[in-house]
Amino acid sequence: MQWRSIVVGLVVLRLSVSWVLWLAFGLGPEISSGFNFHLGFNLHKLDLLFREEKEADPSAASWSQRIQDHRYDETATTCAKIGEDSPRRSYLNLFDGNKDEYVRRYTSFPDTLRVKMKDMAKEMFYFGYENYMKYAFPEDELNPIDCEGRGPDVLNPSNININDVLGNYSLTLIDTLDTLLVLGNVSEFQRAVKLVIDTVSFDKDSTVQVFEANIRILGSLISAHILLTDPKHPFGEVGFRDYDNELLHLAHDLAVRLLPAFENTSTGIPYPRVNLKTGVPQDGVNETCTAGAGSLLVEFGILSRLIGDSTFEWVARRAVRALWNLRSNETGLLGNVINIQTGQWVGKQSGLGAGMDSFYEYLLKSYILFGEKEDYRMFKAAYESIQNHLRRGRESCNEGEGDPPLYVNVNMFSGEIMNTWIDSLQAFFPGLQVLNGDIDDAICLHAFYYAIWKRFGALPERYNWQLKAPDVLFYPLRPELVESTYLLYQATKNPFYLHVGMDILQSLEKNAKVRCGYATLHHVVDKSKEDRMESFFLSETCKYLYLLFDEDNPLHKSDNKYIFTTEGHVVPIDKRFREKQWNDLSPCEEGALAETGTSNQPPLSNISNCNRIPEERRYALPLKSVYMRQIDHMVGVF
Repeated sequence: MQWRSIVVGLVVLRLSVSWVLWLAFGLGPEISSGFNFHLGFNLHKLDLLFREEKEADPSAASWSQRIQDHRYDETATTCAKIGEDSPRRSYLNLFDGNKDEYVRRYTSFPDTLRVKMKDMAKEMFYFGYENYMKYAFPEDELNPIDCEGRGPDVLNPSNININDVLGNYSLTLIDTLDTLLVLGNVSEFQRAVKLVIDTVSFDKDSTVQVFEANIRILGSLISAHILLTDPKHPFGEVGFRDYDNELLHLAHDLAVRLLPAFENTSTGIPYPRVNLKTGVPQDGVNETCTAGAGSLLVEFGILSRLIGDSTFEWVARRAVRALWNLRSNETGLLGNVINIQTGQWVGKQSGLGAGMDSFYEYLLKSYILFGEKEDYRMFKAAYESIQNHLRRGRESCNEGEGDPPLYVNVNMFSGEIMNTWIDSLQAFFPGLQVLNGDIDDAICLHAFYYAIWKRFGALPERYNWQLKAPDVLFYPLRPELVESTYLLYQATKNPFYLHVGMDILQSLEKNAKVRCGYATLHHVVDKSKEDRMESFFLSETCKYLYLLFDEDNPLHKSDNKYIFTTEGHVVPIDKRFREKQWNDLSPCEEGALAETGTSNQPPLSNISNCNRIPEERRYALPLKSVYMRQIDHMVGVF
C-alpha cells in the first residue's frame, strides 16, 4: 500500500505545480504588460520569477518603472533596448499562444463584404445629412434625438463649447459640401452650393473661435470652389453655368472678418476669438492654444494664392514663426497654451493631442502644398523632438522586447511626464506618420487606439494608460482614428484596416444611431447619449469610412494628387499653390529658417531616431500577432 501512497502524492504534487505555473504565467485577467497598469496578482508572480535577472541587470526595467522612479534617460535614445544575448526569458512568449486567432480574423476581407460596408457608410452619411436638411437647416447643427436644429447659445455667451463652433451660418451644410462629391452625388452638391450662395452671410453678431471658423467654414468653401472650377478634378463635370466664384468671395469675406484677431498682439499670435461684426471682443482673453493659433496656414495660404493677396498667408505664417521661436531651447518642444501678449507659456504640457495636434500636421501639409522649405525644416525638427522626448517603448514596433511605442504628455522644458492619460485627438498622429513615411510607428500607435475602441466600442475623450480606464468618458463621433485607419490602408493595402473600419462602422451604427441621426456618446461604458451631432461627423468620419471601402473612388483613380485638410476637406496638390504673385513682405525670422546642418529634403522613408524593420520584411498582419495580443491585453480587451 505504501507505493500507492507515493503515486498519489506525486500526482497531487504535479497537479499543484501545474496550477501554480498557470497562475504565475499570467493566464488570469490582471496582467500588466509593463505600462504600469493595474498590478495584479499574476504580474507579481511573474516579477518574482524574474527578480534575480532584474537585480543583475538594472537596465532591464520597463520604462513604466523608470517613470515611477523618475530615472528614465532621454539623452541618447528614448527606445528601450534589450541585448540579444540577454538570459531573461521573454514575457512576450506569454502572449504568443493564440496568435492564429488574429490571423484568422484579420488577414482577408471579401470584396462582397467591402461593398456592403461601403454601402453602409453611404447610408450612414445620408441618414445624418438628410435629417439635418429636413429638421435643422439653416441652423448650424442637428440635435439628432429631438430632431431639431441648434445654433449659437445666445442666452449664455460664455458657453464656448457651443459658441466657439456655431456662428449661425449653416455650419453643417457648408462643412459637408465636398463629402457629397466624394460620395458621387453631383446633383446634391450643386444644390447645396446654390443654397450656400443664396442663404449664407457672415455679417452676423456671432463670436466664434478663429480656428474652428477657419478649418470648418473657410476650408470647406475653398475646397468646394476648387472642385467646382478645377478642370483636372476627378469627379466629372460638377460645375454649373451660373457659378461666378461666389464660394471664393464668401471665403474671402470670412477671412477678412477673422483678420482682427491678428491685430494688437505683441507677438503676432492671434486672439482665439473674434466677433464677425465687431472684431475682437472687449473682454477677449489673451491666452490661446498652440494648435488654434498655429493651424491656419493651409487655408489662409491657399486663399492668398487663389486671390493674389499675400495678407492672409503672411499673418498665418507670422503666427507659426512666433510660436516656433518660443519653443524650449532645451528640448525643442512647445507648450499647449500661450499668452499672446507676453509670449509666456501658460500651459507647459507638450503632447500630440488637444491644443497641439494640428500644429504639427500643418507644418508638413503646408510644405507639401506650398513647397516652402521653412515649413519642412520646422516639421523635421519638431518630429525629432517628439521622438526624443515624447516617445516611450521598445525601439521597433514589430520586433524586439519591451512595451509597444506610445507617445506621452511631458513638460516642454524638462521632458518629464506630466500625467498618464492620452486623448482621442492624438489618434490622428498615425495618419501624419504615414504622410511622413514612418509607417512602422504608425502601425503600433494605431493598434493601441484600435484596442481602446475594441474595448469600449468608441474612443473616450481621455484614456488613462496607467489605470487602464477612461478619464473623460464622452465620445463626440470624432474622426481621427478613422482617418488614420484610412491612410494606413492606402499605404499598406492590408485587409486588417478594412476590419478596423468595419468594427468602427458597426459600433457607430449600434451605439450612436438615434431617431434622426447619430448622437454624441456621453459615456462610452454605459453608452448614454447627448443630443448633438457635430458637423465633423459628416465632413470627416463618414467621408473617411466611405473612402476606406471605396477602392474605385475617383480620388483613388485620379492622376492628380490630393491632400486632406485637418477638417477632411479635399484640396489638390497643385503647382499654382507653389507660385506666389508677391515678394515676401518681411524677412523670415532667423529662428525659423536656421539650417539644422542636415539635409532639408523630405525623407524617403522615416526620420525617427530609432532603427526600423528592414523594408523587405513583410507579415500577413501589419503587426505580429504576439504584439497585437500584447497591446490588447494592456488595454484590457481580455
